[in-house]
Order: sequence, then structure tokens, then C-alpha cells
Amino acid sequence: MSPRRSYDQYCSAARALDLVGDRWTLLIVRELLAGPRRYTDLHADLPGVSTDVLASRLKDMERDGLTIRRRLPPPGAAYVYELTGRGRELLPVLQALGAWGAPELGERRPTDAVRAHWFALPLLRALEGEGLVEVRLEEGEFHVHVGLEGDDAVYGEGPAPREPDARLVLDVGTCTAVAQGELSLPDAVRAGRVEVSGEGTLAKALREA
Repeated sequence: MSPRRSYDQYCSAARALDLVGDRWTLLIVRELLAGPRRYTDLHADLPGVSTDVLASRLKDMERDGLTIRRRLPPPGAAYVYELTGRGRELLPVLQALGAWGAPELGERRPTDAVRAHWFALPLLRALEGEGLVEVRLEEGEFHVHVGLEGDDAVYGEGPAPREPDARLVLDVGTCTAVAQGELSLPDAVRAGRVEVSGEGTLAKALREA
């Protein structure tokens, strides 16, 4: 395990960056907000990271109390990484960082990788209320838990694990416009850019907004 590097500044921002300022660390947190993940799953959803760097970051994050590593019971019997309570406290940090960085998205570059669930946090910012929302893009499906508190996953890949309060069908361009603040989610629904189904409170609120 590499020794912790420090800015050696008596400043809370510097101390925070001592822990999460290394390349890839906050993106690992983004992935683990979906719940426990295996190393191979993390590597697959962090295109561009080397196996050595990912392993090093995970060890550092475990040392610093942001994640834990545990073995699943049979028949899984695999090791997974998950956020601690301290690590989950980085959700609003990632939300604020995502909102700040949204204007930088611009046109998608040919070299840009994309995963459907990377839009979970931007959409979570745009949704109000409480409930489970399933989202379908051409790139895949994911679900988000709106108004969630506690230790459960903030979002997850694939269809919702139970009947969702709302289902949304939209494209990446609309997700990007919502993330950038160019378009509100209710406006996108009214413009026909988001298809809403479901009988939950969230679905009704979006259709009636």
C-alpha cells in the first residue's frame, strides 16, 4: 500500500483532497454508490483505469475509511467493495461536482466512453419527491432511489428490483440537457422528450407538472 500523500496544509479542503484528490478516486465512489461491486465490475465500468491503479486506489480508500472489502456468502463467495458511511457522505460532493462540470460536456467526442448509469446522479438531482424510478436509455437501463436516506444503494444498473413508482424513457441528449440545466425534467416531459409511465406519485407528478 502506497504511503498517503498530503498537501501538508492545515485546511479542510486540502485535507479532503488528501483523501479523494487522486485520479479515479471519486469515480470509484460514483460506481460504489450503486452498492457493493466486485473488482471486475468496477474495472469494466471505469474504462481507462489500469488494474494496478484501480487496486492501489481501492487499498488507499480502504485504509482511509472510505470503503470496506468483504466476502459474499455462498453461493456468491466473491469479494466486493462497498462504501462506508464516511464514503457515502461524498454523494453531495459528487452531485455538486457534476453540476459544476455539466457545462463542460458539450458534444460527445469519438473517444468518450459512456455507460447508461453514469446519468443516474444527474437525473437524481432533477427528480423531486421519494420513490423508485426506472430509466431506459438506448445505452441501457438503470434505476434510482429518489429521496433515499440510510445505507441503501443510491442507484443501480438494470431494471428496478421491484415495481417502480415511475418509468422514464429518454435519450442521452435529453439527459445531457437536463444535467446542464438547459431543460428541466417536467419541461422535457411536456416537450415529448421523456416518456413517463407508472402510477406512482413520482410518475403522476411528472405528467401533471
